[in-house]
Amino acid sequence: MTPKKKRNPTWDIIRTYSIITFALFVNAIAWTAFLLPSEIVGGGITGLSALIYYATDIPIAIPFFLMNLVLLIFGVKSLGLGFGIKTVYGAAMLSVFFGILQPLITEPIVDDRFMSAILGGILGGASVGLVFTQGGSTGGTDIIAMIINKYRNISHGRIILYADLIIISSSYFLFQSLEVMVYGYVTMAVASYSIDMLLMGHRRSVQMFIFSPKYELIAERIANDIGRGVTLLNGQGWYSKEESAVLVVVVKRHETSVVFRTIKDVDPEAFISVSNVMGVYGKGFDPIKY
Repeated sequence: MTPKKKRNPTWDIIRTYSIITFALFVNAIAWTAFLLPSEIVGGGITGLSALIYYATDIPIAIPFFLMNLVLLIFGVKSLGLGFGIKTVYGAAMLSVFFGILQPLITEPIVDDRFMSAILGGILGGASVGLVFTQGGSTGGTDIIAMIINKYRNISHGRIILYADLIIISSSYFLFQSLEVMVYGYVTMAVASYSIDMLLMGHRRSVQMFIFSPKYELIAERIANDIGRGVTLLNGQGWYSKEESAVLVVVVKRHETSVVFRTIKDVDPEAFISVSNVMGVYGKGFDPIKY
């Protein structure tokens, strides 16, 4: 039996912060290359910072970082010091990226304002969702969303959607334009959808039914090598009338390839049924919420 490999904590930290850094850079591109040059107001603290920039010409990096310091206190208290460190890193790095990219990009990448809203929303939402998967945050309403999501089973995208309505609506008082508000709402909706899609893909789990005469060895390998629980069901083939054992396994989607390799290594002729599940709660998966 192949021994289970131990994960390297240092490598995990490097990988986590590398992903967060990449996502923050993409988020900065979404704002500096698409939204800000087109005068589109998105949501969150970045949206407030954008309003300040439009009104005073103060680069968004400054108010963005300062306002996040206030919310950071609540994030650390509710979500722990690890969250606080990642959020400080996220807010600081995003401020740095804003400071570097905003002076370099003075014109929108695409001339069409609607396309800027769509592309900015997609990149902004996907980048925030990617940061969430690593347990971090870009700050602002992201902190509020993660705190609420800890205690209530409400999607991050929906929380941010509601919170950002006020921010985008306030742009009317600055621009006196319904068109600016509409573009902001488009960006907000696309970003929220992108966040949910990325998070659902990251958390998505599958349920596997495994039929094999070597079920004992397969169950042992899955439990010991992969670290997932296995349930044994007693069944009977309708045509053959023979007794047969069925293994039921629930794993994260990204773990299915490992399970398939394990099964194939034990019994290449095993019969496997795989189906998506709406949600899995309990040890090893999402916590039970109410």
